[in-house]
Formats: sequence, structure tokens, C-alpha cells
Amino acid sequence: MTPFDIAIGTPLASLSTPRPVIDEDRLASNIARVQTYMDAQGLAFRPHIKTHKIPALAKAQIEAGARGINCQKITEAEIFADAGFQDILITFNILGTEKLERLAALNERIDDLKVVADSLVTIEGLSSHFSGRKPLSVLVECDTGGGRCGVQTPDEALTLAEAIHGKSGLRFVGLLTYPKAHTEAAVEQFFAATLTLLSERGIPCPIVSNGGTPSLFSAHLVPSATEHRAGTYIYNDRSMVGAGHCSLDDCAMHILATVVSRPTPDRAVLDAGSKALTSDLLGFNDYGLILDYPLAVITSLSEEHAVVDLKQIAGKRPEIGEKIRIVPNHTCVVSNLFDRMVFHRNGLVTRVEEVAARGLVW
Repeated sequence: MTPFDIAIGTPLASLSTPRPVIDEDRLASNIARVQTYMDAQGLAFRPHIKTHKIPALAKAQIEAGARGINCQKITEAEIFADAGFQDILITFNILGTEKLERLAALNERIDDLKVVADSLVTIEGLSSHFSGRKPLSVLVECDTGGGRCGVQTPDEALTLAEAIHGKSGLRFVGLLTYPKAHTEAAVEQFFAATLTLLSERGIPCPIVSNGGTPSLFSAHLVPSATEHRAGTYIYNDRSMVGAGHCSLDDCAMHILATVVSRPTPDRAVLDAGSKALTSDLLGFNDYGLILDYPLAVITSLSEEHAVVDLKQIAGKRPEIGEKIRIVPNHTCVVSNLFDRMVFHRNGLVTRVEEVAARGLVW
């Protein structure tokens, strides 16, 4: 029997660890909650699949009402194209001959592939490769305060839109941003100004794509947007609880771990290190919340070990061999650390899904 031969109905308490486990009811509730909100606002919703990397979950999101999916890299998009998805947006600047060849092949396979660009260099590369082929749809990425990729001003966005509009093999289809959380006024100001400039030049802009889970339920405060993208919401995690997006009861992913050592009364060691929990802090001073012992503090991670400080616990402390549940700081990274995800309802396994796009990072 391999580690992945897990029978339906197996109790979680009998599983080997470390292992992420996904609560089916919380998962379904998270999907429905967000889709209901987006439908009420008249916004198209495009879930980002990098959080789960599992086609079956993306299909559940589409069945709930999502319109297309968001991938971060070409190789991710190829997996989801293989699974039958036809409307895919890749939100990453694509450069280099090998990537462009794969992108062109993907564009021929599916009905509606879209990419982003935030420089003339990227646009020139796309145009040189797609000239004479099936046209590629391109959005201009805008930095509205997130401080990552994107043009810095509406004038720069106009310049790139005009460049795309005039290039062989390319079609300008819209604007996109991944903003800093809770900066809706700044996002709307940037989008509105850019849309005015585009209108004055007679350039249509059918898609205005906003993004992010932390400020997801404020999407209606950006009236210029036509769609919203988010990923983490499907599982939720400790950082989303900290951002006020959800409660601990909305966190569908837990990391099941085992206490493997108690070298001192105040210290426990778990079998879930950086290869299971991720070293992302995201504003916290520790590496996850132990639900069974909320006063315990995961102070450090090595590859295979998590060291836990127990000094704040006045009563019962975890014992060697005991299984505990951890809410990770960042679920998206956890998905890329495991080959499969175990799903459950009321503590009994319901299914095991392959993380089909795991490790596909270019």
C-alpha cells in the first residue's frame, strides 16, 4: 500500500502525518459565499487556481457561477487546459522563446486565452511571436498601489494599450491590477482615469479586472471593474483571518501533524516543518495556529521539524504521539508542497485529489 491508498471513510486520526486535510463543508461554503456576493454585485468572478492547483476544485468554482479561471504560469494553464477549461487568464509577464512557443500552442488549443503585459519589451516579444498566428488577447497590468508589477500611471497604461492595439498578432482587451488590500478608492481612481483616456482615443476596453482575497467583499467599491479575481478564499488561512476576511471556522485547510518529541516540559516538536507548513510569516511571529492548543507557539521550523513553545499553557500539554491540527499562515504555498490533498467530512475521508499543477512554476 502506498501513502496515497486511503480508503473513503478512513478516520483522519488514523492517517500518517504531516498531511493537509480539507473540510468539504467549509470548502463548499467558501465557494458559495463568494460567488453569491459577486453575483449580487453584477461582477464576473475569476478564481485564481494557484491556491489549490486542482482541476476538480476549479470545476466546482465554475459550476457555482465563476466565469473562467486565473492561472499564474503557462505550465499551470496547460494542466487546466488538459482538464477542459477554455477561458484562462495568465497574470504574469511572459518572456523568452520557450515560454512563447508554449503560449502559442496553448492559444491554439483553447477558445479564450488572455495574458498581461506591463512593458513594451513584453509586448514586442508577444507580437513578434504571434504575428501571423491566432491573435493573443492582452491586458495592461497596472500598479494601483500594490508595489509589484504594473505601469505606474494612467498615461503609461494608455501608451501600452495603444502599442498592443497597433501590434500584429495581439488584441488589447483590458486593464488589470493586483492592488494593496483595502485601497478601493485608489484603484477606482486609476481605472476611471485610464478608461477616460482610452475612450478619448477610441480604444475599447471590455475587461477591467480587479483582484485579491483580503478585500474581496469590498469589490463593489470599484465600480469601473468588470471582474474580480481571488484565490485564497476557497481554503482561507490564518492570514485571511488576520485580515478580517473570514473566521477560523471558515478555514477549510488544516495541517494534521504529530508530536514526535517532548525534550523538555516547555517544548514539543512536530513532524511538520517547512516542507509542510511553509516558512511564510505574513505578519505573524510564528508559523501557524495550533487549534488544539491555541496558547502553544510554533517558534521555528527546519525542513522536517516544527519547534513549539508550550510555556503559556497552564493545563494539559500535548504528549508524544498525539495528533494536532494547525491552521497554516498561507495555504497557497502548502498546496505546492504536497502531491495530494485529503478531503473529509466530519473527520472521515471523502476523497483524495491529486494536486495536478504542483511544482509547475514557469
